[in-house]
Formats: sequence, structure tokens, C-alpha cells
Amino acid sequence: MSDVAAVKLLVKKHASLKKEIAKVIVGQEEVIDQILLSIYTGGHSLLIGVPGLAKTLMVNTIAQALGLDFKRIQFTPDLMPSDILGSEVLDQNRNFKFIKGPIFSNIILADEINRTPPKTQAALLEAMQERAVTIAGHQYKLDLPYFVLATQNPIEQEGTYPLPEAQLDRFMFAIELKYPSIEEEIMVVKNTTTTSKYHVEPQFNADQILEVQELVRRIPVPDNVVEYAVRLVNKTRPNLESASDYVKQYVDWGAGPRASQNLILAAKANAAINGKFSPDIEDVQKVAYGILKHRVIKNYKAEAEGISEEDIVTKLL
Repeated sequence: MSDVAAVKLLVKKHASLKKEIAKVIVGQEEVIDQILLSIYTGGHSLLIGVPGLAKTLMVNTIAQALGLDFKRIQFTPDLMPSDILGSEVLDQNRNFKFIKGPIFSNIILADEINRTPPKTQAALLEAMQERAVTIAGHQYKLDLPYFVLATQNPIEQEGTYPLPEAQLDRFMFAIELKYPSIEEEIMVVKNTTTTSKYHVEPQFNADQILEVQELVRRIPVPDNVVEYAVRLVNKTRPNLESASDYVKQYVDWGAGPRASQNLILAAKANAAINGKFSPDIEDVQKVAYGILKHRVIKNYKAEAEGISEEDIVTKLL
């Protein structure tokens, strides 16, 4: 199949995928789009939202619609790396046998990742980066495609272990989950307080997702779009001579090169699902908020003046 035909097929399959997800999840279109863009590009996402906004249900539904395995890990202060990675145990023949942990799945929901100590966070983040885990000197490959959706609760920060900036950078998107509108919440209540159950039909399988990821990487990008993405990321860095006064005034640290890579990958995927065979600057702008806002570290002055990361990104676009 040619790439043109593959893009056309992806548009159809993406539309049917969204329909299947909409059977269960009301609204949250933008959130779902960003999660799917992450999956189509082989990235990971950080979901920030208060409890009760159906984060687990959303990820479970997406996993079902994609035909992928799904596991949820509830992160707690006493969770150890071996609890998520797995460990070696002695079998009946007194040989060591590796028992896989919950991390061995296609889609992982790392619930409240900031409630577990850095040692356990690092174990997950190694798996995210390497697509493999090392136990007792042996490396075990994870099943592909592999996608981690970590969640953070923006309230109740007492006793949490915030992810360091270097680890936040490993997440392609930071997605803010907002409260539903009145109309959406009415639909949610109607749908969830009856005996009705919705069956989600898989629209993809693991191999097809891997093909989509390959397709996205093959999509050509004009030089001016790459230059725009790199310049946009460059604008976030306050220590450069070319930095604007606004950035120097309100930003402590800017985004690194991984942000530029992610902008282009996400722009490619966004173009593909919209039936375009090459991304343009609008595609980069569409994905910029989710990719940049957790990579731009604002300073105390911005905090004091109520300037958010989104405000800073908006100013730079």
C-alpha cells in the first residue's frame, strides 16, 4: 500500500476509532486526540486532572478500541520498582524464574505517578525510554507498541514526589483534563446510572499501530515547518541572547531539543489524521501547547503575577 493510500485509510480508521471511544467517553475530544497522537507517534503522555474525571475509564476504552492490552498501576509511597517491573523467584527446581510485573503490557496507566518515590518513578521512566527493563542483569524487551499514560492530581500535593524536569521531558504531551460542561455531565450521569453497557469494537491491532507509527515517520516535512518548530522551541530559552524580554522576565528554563522532535512528530500525525500528506505550521501550532507547557519552567515572578505556562506559550506562537 502506498503512503497516500495509508494516510487515507488512517483518516477513516481514526474517525471510526473516535466513534467507538465516544460510545463510552462523553466529550474530552481534545484530550483523546492528544492521547491518540501520542500513540500514533510512539510517545507517552502525562494527564493532569482532579479525581473522578474518568481517566482510568478513558484509557481503558482507548486500549479496547485500539485492540491493545491495558494495565493500571496505582502508585503509592511504598511501591517498589520490583512491584511494577517484576522479580525473579525460585521455582520448584530451585532455578530462578522471572515473573513479569504489570509494566509488561501495551498500554500502562501509571495512576498518580507523583505519589511514589523517585526510585520507582525512575524504573518506569527507564522502561518508557528503552522499551525494555533490566532485572538481575537480564534485559527483557517490552511488547510493542508501548504507551505510558501517567496521571497526576493537581490538588493534594502533600506527601508527593514531583517529577523532576528531566523526567517530565520524557512525556510527549502534558494533557490537562478539565471538568465537563453541564450538557456533557448530564449525558455522563444518564449513561452511568442505568444498566446500559456499551461494547467497544477494536478498530486496530498491535501490528497496525506499529504500521501507523512507521507511516508517521515517513511523512515528509517542509524545511520551513521544521525551522518554525525549532525556532519556537528556541524562543523558550531565556539564557540565549536572542531571547525576548518577556521570556527573560518570566521563564527560568526553556524546552530542550526533544520538544522540537516531538513537535514535528505530533504535527506529522496531526496532519495525517486530517488527511494531509505533509504537516504545515498550523499543525505545529495545534500541538504546541501540550508539548511545550510542561517543558517551560516559569520563575517566581511569573508565579506571583499569575502568568501560566500556557500564557507563555501563547505569547511565543
